[in-house]
Amino acid sequence: MQAVARRPRTNHLDLAQRILDVARQRGFEPGARLPEQQIASLCNVSRTPVRAALSLLAERGVVRWEADTGYHLAIDLAAQPAIAAELPNAEEDELAEAILRDRSARRLDQTVTVAGLMRRYDAERKTVLKALNKLTDENLLDRAPGQSWLFRRAPDDPEAQGESYEFRLLLEPAAILMPGFRLDGTRAAALRQGMEALSALPDASFDTREFQRVDMDFHGMIAEGCANRFVSDALADHLRLRRLPGIYAGVNVFRLRQSLREHLSILDYLESRQYEVAADLLRIHLRLSRNQRPQAASRGAPALFGMISRPD
Repeated sequence: MQAVARRPRTNHLDLAQRILDVARQRGFEPGARLPEQQIASLCNVSRTPVRAALSLLAERGVVRWEADTGYHLAIDLAAQPAIAAELPNAEEDELAEAILRDRSARRLDQTVTVAGLMRRYDAERKTVLKALNKLTDENLLDRAPGQSWLFRRAPDDPEAQGESYEFRLLLEPAAILMPGFRLDGTRAAALRQGMEALSALPDASFDTREFQRVDMDFHGMIAEGCANRFVSDALADHLRLRRLPGIYAGVNVFRLRQSLREHLSILDYLESRQYEVAADLLRIHLRLSRNQRPQAASRGAPALFGMISRPD
């Protein structure tokens, strides 16, 4: 009888992704050594889960093991921005994604129960609970009385998307202009590499899931750079709602490429500490994204963003 492949543990998968993020943010190049103790310190965990996560990455060819020197980065993360999509999913992660897809498609009501999800997905109780707890930790669900969970209002319809952009227009540019705003230079450099690599892909290979990741990372970086913890937390919580599948439905590759160029232009001014200009460009970017129409973007984005050259 053929043995069933054992699924990796969720914490090992999460840590593998964190290792990739750290390596990308710190500009690690192919061949860079990945000492277990250094990775453990950077990720604030012990060496045991780091060893398991590195082994998982080695199975995917992302890192390689050398007997004398340990683990080394085997690929160029900047040239392969979508490598995270190749990692396997734990059972509860797959269930969480299925729940989000069905909610986005209105196949699930706003309130769900453990028993109902067990029947619908033919899943064990512990798997359902882990998936629900994961979505709760990400602020996509709220616990209701009994064994019920309530989906939070998400920008998954035109009205809600409009309200979402109005909320972001109020807070995101303000976050940049708050006294004490700080840009994480290492993260910004790694994000720039990822966005440029994604922009270089032909339309047929353009990865919408990778765009969603860098889009969330870009706006999340702005939220985290805000020195006002209440503004930062409010933005971070709201941006998590954009994880839902279908958020970019109906937005074509042309507009997504424009969004990447707008991100890069905003980043230019953030890096040069010209925060007023960066905030103004961010307002324009959010308004264009709210429209989600290529013809509207064509009238505004290229001309305006093209007129403002990259700061020296």
